[in-house]
Amino acid sequence: MRIPLIAGNWKMHKTAGDARELARAVKEGAVDVSDRQIAMAPPFTALAAVAEEIRGSRLILAAQNVHWEQKGAFTGEISVPMLEDAGCGMVIIGHSERRQYFGETDATVNRRLRAVLASRLQPIVCIGETLEQRESGKHHTVVQQQLAGGLDGLTRPGLLRIILAYEPVWAIGTGRTASPEIAQEMHSMVRGWLSGEFGDEAQEVRILYGGSVKPDNIDDLMRQPDIDGALVGGACLEPDSFLRIIHFRP
Repeated sequence: MRIPLIAGNWKMHKTAGDARELARAVKEGAVDVSDRQIAMAPPFTALAAVAEEIRGSRLILAAQNVHWEQKGAFTGEISVPMLEDAGCGMVIIGHSERRQYFGETDATVNRRLRAVLASRLQPIVCIGETLEQRESGKHHTVVQQQLAGGLDGLTRPGLLRIILAYEPVWAIGTGRTASPEIAQEMHSMVRGWLSGEFGDEAQEVRILYGGSVKPDNIDDLMRQPDIDGALVGGACLEPDSFLRIIHFRP
């Protein structure tokens, strides 16, 4: 059984003090949740504050990115050992904003993934197409290429460690959301690709939806058979909206 995961990506928001307040509110508001996982990915500067606030709870601390090297002269980067030391349990890799603004490629996603799989961290690997790619009918091809490149060399045991997040780029921060049917069709396609590459283990891989997830669409999204959770952006920055998403009613 695939355990649902609701992960909040805070992006470049919240100072350490603000982060502590938000983490505390989520911790207290989700104390009754036991049948799904909850992760929060604050900016690097707030990892320590959030780690301290959620210590002893079921909440999972996640990071928004990671470098593939253990250490070295890579100004501005952060390594797997640093994230482990900060208390992280998960890390986001290949988010569309990293691809769009910072030159992330399928090859660098793969290098990051390999580094994470050599650690105790669990990777959330992002895939998804732009509006132009969807309207030109290339969305399946694009996402399959991202899967092939990003997961290159992945073993079946490694597959069981990863979480995928399908995020249609055209629905991130735009207010537009893929309908539950469109999201399900893409998730089903992704699972079918995984089945072709890895066999029955594909049925155990969690695939999150990430594209303007909000309190008013989470229930319908989570009713889809191949949607196993959500990677939440703006709606995770306020406790009320994030807690409503956490308490989705399938």
